[in-house]
Amino acid sequence: MRLRNKVAVITGGDSGIGLASATLFRAEGAKVAIISNNARTLAAAQAHLGAEVLAIEADVTVPETLTAAMERIGQRFGHVDVLLPAAGIASPSPLGATTAQTVDRVLSINLSGTFYTVQAALPYLRPGASIILMGSIMGSIGPAGLSIYAASKAGIVGMARSMACELTPKGIRVNTIVAGATETAIWNGLADTPVEARQMMDGIAKTVPIGRLNTTEEVAEVALFFASDQSRTVHAAELVVDGGCVGAPAGRIDQAEAQAA
Repeated sequence: MRLRNKVAVITGGDSGIGLASATLFRAEGAKVAIISNNARTLAAAQAHLGAEVLAIEADVTVPETLTAAMERIGQRFGHVDVLLPAAGIASPSPLGATTAQTVDRVLSINLSGTFYTVQAALPYLRPGASIILMGSIMGSIGPAGLSIYAASKAGIVGMARSMACELTPKGIRVNTIVAGATETAIWNGLADTPVEARQMMDGIAKTVPIGRLNTTEEVAEVALFFASDQSRTVHAAELVVDGGCVGAPAGRIDQAEAQAA
């Protein structure tokens, strides 16, 4: 087991990449705490993961609630070995129609919320700990209609590099997963119906060189690598998990053309 007796804390651990990571970390021997501001999905996630998992309701945009959450984690486990701030949202809108409320919400959850999470965990992170931040290829390719989301994810990369410099003397590693499109419930919030969400994902899959989206389990495997001692010398790195979208955008072969050839 690659995480035997390690303590892992995951925000957004009630769904998507966060839940997949919590599930995998548990299977690899970690003691897991998940944090979410949604009591219903938090309870469902705990039921799925098992009673041994510590589930805490807290809001990543409110530092005081994170401080209280980390205090509970410290009381239960004593320290933190792995920190994965996976809470995040996407809220696409045209540049001219993006409201101040949307700007504040996306930045406060994706960027500030990540910062506050790391800040609250600092007293409990011991030498050898691993911080894993969640970036996105949207922070570098800049798609239309996602200006604020792209800004929030680009900011994660800069934040991670700065944190890595500051935390190196403490023996704490900081790395970033730069994820491409992944099959999560986030798509349901971008469409009016589940059918439309599926159509949206299928359309995006056609732009991915490998022909499909990531699964949450595949991204969780990358998080496991960063969390484990297998990555003990990997620090201040960005690992792109996107099916080739950024590195090989011309690699997608149309299936009809491939069959004709």
